[in-house]
Amino acid sequence: MKIIDIQNIKREFKLGDELIQALKGVDLQIQKNEYVALMGPSGSGKSTLMNILGCLDTPSSGQYLLNNIDVSSMNDNDLATIRNKQIGFVFQTFNLIPRLSTLDNVALPLVYAGWNKSKREERAKEVLEQVGLAERMKHKPNELSGGQRQRVAVARALVNFPSLILADEPTGNLDSKTSYEIMALFDEIQRLGNTVVLVTHEEDIAKYTHRIVRLRDGLIESDLPNNR
Repeated sequence: MKIIDIQNIKREFKLGDELIQALKGVDLQIQKNEYVALMGPSGSGKSTLMNILGCLDTPSSGQYLLNNIDVSSMNDNDLATIRNKQIGFVFQTFNLIPRLSTLDNVALPLVYAGWNKSKREERAKEVLEQVGLAERMKHKPNELSGGQRQRVAVARALVNFPSLILADEPTGNLDSKTSYEIMALFDEIQRLGNTVVLVTHEEDIAKYTHRIVRLRDGLIESDLPNNR
């Protein structure tokens, strides 16, 4: 079953009088439970593609089906609903709210989804246990190490049972040892049935995935299985 089906996606930006073609006609299909890395040099279009996959941006033309829903021409409100129900995000900078506890940070997407407090906390505790942080529930982000903060971010991404996990340079702010621990966690998440798409410029991080899609100059240069 296809989670992502992109057909001839183009994205253009106006920069003064110049028209920048960030994506020049990309086709991409990703099946349920795949583990895919998006790679490419700076300016290749990988971040633009990630933003479109995450419904943070819309294409200039082309079609994007997410779980058979056409999201390519949705308005901002509809895209926000899709993001909250279907997609879990993990960012390089963690994006945690400093004044909230670990538990409340993880439960935040469920506030927007309309869950009551006891159900939110119960679900947040479940995913914190899953990422090995049950004993850090009451801690604030500044009381955690970088690796622990990224685990909180992973737990938050998992909390609303998303069909797709999008991770943008998730090890970019971590040392090598912690990076490998976080990648082992993504391995486990994928084994449990989640679809994971990872943007990275690091070859040793991409090696963890099962398929590597390389972009260059707004087009897919190669799309190959990763024989780990």
